[in-house]
Amino acid sequence: MEELTRRPRPESWRELYAAALFESDNATLPARIAAAKTAIIARSRELSVLGTDTIEEEQALDDALYALRALQNCFERRAAAA
Repeated sequence: MEELTRRPRPESWRELYAAALFESDNATLPARIAAAKTAIIARSRELSVLGTDTIEEEQALDDALYALRALQNCFERRAAAA
């Protein structure tokens, strides 16, 4: 669990995102989602400070955050129904 709470490398948001999407352990899923969200938000902030043309990555970050929110909602609904 320690690896999920460390501050992620800026370039690792994609790895953390994929780890959350493919996590099959319900006990670990919320931490994976949180780690991926943190990395995505941090990377988004970095890109806004850089001010360079990063439209493709910014769109990928937005898409990933949307997918994580959907995954979290599904998980929460499933947990509430159980």
